[in-house]
Amino acid sequence: MNKQWLKDIIKSSAAEKLIGSFAYYYLKFVGLTTRWKSVTGVKETYETLQKDGSIIVIGWHGRTLIMPYFWNKSSKLNALVSPHRDGRMIMYILEKFGIGHISGSSDKNAKEAALELMQNLKDGNSIAIIPDGPRGPSMELTMSPLFYAQKSGKPILGITYSIAGSIVVNKSWDDMLIPLPFHKGKYAITPPVYIPADATPEQLEEYRQKIENDLNELTWKLDKEMGLPYIQKGKRPRKSRKELYEEQHRGK
Repeated sequence: MNKQWLKDIIKSSAAEKLIGSFAYYYLKFVGLTTRWKSVTGVKETYETLQKDGSIIVIGWHGRTLIMPYFWNKSSKLNALVSPHRDGRMIMYILEKFGIGHISGSSDKNAKEAALELMQNLKDGNSIAIIPDGPRGPSMELTMSPLFYAQKSGKPILGITYSIAGSIVVNKSWDDMLIPLPFHKGKYAITPPVYIPADATPEQLEEYRQKIENDLNELTWKLDKEMGLPYIQKGKRPRKSRKELYEEQHRGK
């Protein structure tokens, strides 16, 4: 009885909001106390934003925590967030950073979310997508951001960072980086990549590979400079018992 009561409390929306708010203040504290040795591409990103009206921001699942730190609240940004419990906590963090959200994932509300993302770009709002989540493979780019870039004419920019002394959660599929305060760090945004409206499937794959490689090479470079271990790409989350059961009984 007591255990179930505790589980219900933890799963409640109030608890999710409390955890999300705590995470925000912790990450804000980390950002403020980090000795930023370099912040590359932020100024150029806002110049691109001013020129194009809106942009498409991407980043890896394992590097999401500090991604919003340098975002200017005066510029509208809406991030695609999973409607599941983890996504709802992320939503509270983003709200504190002045970033809106669009609820959707590959298995829930996908079509509606896609339409909303495209409409945001048309309305002059930037969008953020984590293209290797929530199912991986880690640090591997899906075609999703390229689709929006090709249809809208807006550029894709990748955000990454590394902070010395961070905890790398190797047991998680995304090797989540948990930054600690009072360390040196580096933050970088890749140059904008525009996808031609008439790009062929072969050309789209070339663009996809380039964006993925550039973001990975930059991430590995920053990690090496900050003394962090090499993070291998291509990991997937373990499937839950429910997912395994559904796979086994699909089509029966």
